[in-house]
Amino acid sequence: MVGSVRLVLAFHNHQPVGNFDGVFEQAYRDSYQPFLDVLQDYPEIPFGLHTSGSLLEWLEVRHPEYIDRVRTMVASSQVEIISGAFYEPILSNIPRRDRIGQIQRFSAHLNQLFRTSVRGLWLPERVWEQSFAGDIAAAGLQYTMVDDYHFRCAGIPQHELMGYYATEDEGRILFMFPDSERLRYLIPFAEPEESIAYLQEIAAKYDNPVIVFGDDGEKFGSWPETHQHVYEDGWLRRFLDLLRANESWLQVTTPSGVLDQVAPIGRTYLPDASYREMTEWVLPPAAQKEFVSLTRLHPENEEWQRLVRFTRGGYWRNFRTRYPESNEMYARMIDISNRLVILQSEANLSEDHREILEDALTHLYRSQCNCPYWHGAFGGLYLPHLRNAVYKELIQAEVLMDQVTRKTGPWVDVAVGDFNLDARQEVKLSNHRMVALLSPALGGHLYELDLKVSEVNILATLNRRPEPYHQRIIDFANNVVSNDDADLAAVSKEVKFRQPNLHQKISYDKWPRKSLVDLFLQPGATLDELRRGAAVIGDFATAAYDASIRKGEQKIAVEMRRKGHVSDLNGEVRKIVVLSSDRPNELLVQYHVIGFPQNVPLHFAVELNFAAMPGGNDDRYFYDASGQRLGTLDALLDRRDTDRISLVDEWLGLDVSLELSQAGGIWTMPLETISQSEGGFEAVHQSVCVLPHWEFVMPAQGAWIVDLRIVFDSSIAAARKLAATAPRRSGAPVNVGPGGTEDALE
Repeated sequence: MVGSVRLVLAFHNHQPVGNFDGVFEQAYRDSYQPFLDVLQDYPEIPFGLHTSGSLLEWLEVRHPEYIDRVRTMVASSQVEIISGAFYEPILSNIPRRDRIGQIQRFSAHLNQLFRTSVRGLWLPERVWEQSFAGDIAAAGLQYTMVDDYHFRCAGIPQHELMGYYATEDEGRILFMFPDSERLRYLIPFAEPEESIAYLQEIAAKYDNPVIVFGDDGEKFGSWPETHQHVYEDGWLRRFLDLLRANESWLQVTTPSGVLDQVAPIGRTYLPDASYREMTEWVLPPAAQKEFVSLTRLHPENEEWQRLVRFTRGGYWRNFRTRYPESNEMYARMIDISNRLVILQSEANLSEDHREILEDALTHLYRSQCNCPYWHGAFGGLYLPHLRNAVYKELIQAEVLMDQVTRKTGPWVDVAVGDFNLDARQEVKLSNHRMVALLSPALGGHLYELDLKVSEVNILATLNRRPEPYHQRIIDFANNVVSNDDADLAAVSKEVKFRQPNLHQKISYDKWPRKSLVDLFLQPGATLDELRRGAAVIGDFATAAYDASIRKGEQKIAVEMRRKGHVSDLNGEVRKIVVLSSDRPNELLVQYHVIGFPQNVPLHFAVELNFAAMPGGNDDRYFYDASGQRLGTLDALLDRRDTDRISLVDEWLGLDVSLELSQAGGIWTMPLETISQSEGGFEAVHQSVCVLPHWEFVMPAQGAWIVDLRIVFDSSIAAARKLAATAPRRSGAPVNVGPGGTEDALE
């Protein structure tokens, strides 16, 4: 005889900060709207609903009718609204003060918007650390959900997971629901009857069990091919019909419904974890392959499976070591957060300044959205527009803080500190138009360059590096079937390529693709040889430089120098980076190549990278000194005997010019990564690499010198801002005054 079971249904809808408006709209039409259309026909079936703040803000503006529908379902007790951190950060990726602040702000917003009282938190990506219990409780919430994998890692057997547990941190209690991995894989992919059969097994086996299904709402229409499966083929209605037909023993409820009717099983403390797949993705490629092979070694051996359940994958924070670019965003975000909390604590702030800092806090919170900080089955970190969105929010926050701390008018400043959390000192140059971060300890690289008017980090680059799935791409191209794949025909149904010949584009970088990367090349080396990694003969690209700073009233110079080797030759490179207040849109760099033997031919190049400017678009292009277009930003160019090249991004309203004091060659090449996303494997343009290079013989005076002048013209972006914010009559012209559009913004 079948007993009874309580089934908790919870759905999580999310779109990241910075995602394209068309993606939001498509997800709404494919998933969020039709899901409510169906569920409204089953008012007796309650469910929990979490909508991230970034998506909710979009819905409030673009589809207020959706908000009204949800509010009605809340009023009828069909929907329980689940809170969270406002902009869906990984809680371990942000300071404690920001965790609590985001949760409290979002809960207050939800309470007002839906006229309800929220009790629970959706934990982003189910990334758990025990200290979160105290933070979530301190923010006023009572429960959260994590995977049953978390509980198994704590040694709790499956038969003791048919309910929920209490945990605590510093005396603050939080209730923890185990989210069923089995149901996550059944719903909505298996036939509805399979889920019902599994629930019948649970009901027959356990006394008054509670089982939880909580997963992404995008699985119900937005994921590839799921819209037809879930709606057109009727999966969702068939599933709900079965829930309705089995209501005599199957009670569908919400998390709060369980809290109010069922006591916790007991108390537990869970280890740091996420869902099982996440703990695999965070591992380095070799370790990931080894770990996955180990856990799947003997699937039919019960003794082996009992042992494997105690194996653990990686720790989420190590995404910041696996991907240094994630750490760069994190470190910049932490710096902004620390600066902001200091400013907010000042007692003599005016009301206007407090409002400005509150706006800055919103931008900080938006920058903490988790998606660009990691990579797994979907694009995440590999999507430039998501990384660009993080930096845009951070730049906006910093500009607002500057309004509070700086006098109006031009200024320039310098700071020394560990700005990327590598236990070494970096240099931060800033003025009223840009922020430049230099790493003397790593090749003297310029690794971040924030343009305040354009609100873009032009060095939000991403290196090409090994990923475990790259071998699958290569094997598929070569008609090789791995042990994990049954046959090539089956694989071809699963492996999707968004562009052809991706296996030919898999390549890995030997140094960070940043700017002011100093390269000595073989004399006569070609662009093709450099692209294949066969031309570099010096040891300057990633070595440590000594640094010193000279500060004047209107300009600051950072000099970095290093003695090193080019083959068997000894010499020195000095580079002086200058930022000023009187020419705030320019970065000046002077190179001195010193001490190499006279009459020895040298081939010196400076690598510059420009991110946030996509290739393959007619409105993003190179042009020369005469204004002649040279090609789109993904062009391979081999310019000879030239002293200038410019890059334009009309969409950003940005024009970048590189001017050289000595004519030489200029190479350009696109940098594309190969990554996986929900749509399949794809090549993604990450940056355009521009390499001025010179072949010369050391002069008699013992020093070869060249100046690089990089000019950033954001006047079009500035005019757009002014037009968007200036109060005026409809159709009235914008008058920016004699100071120009950028000066008008100061």
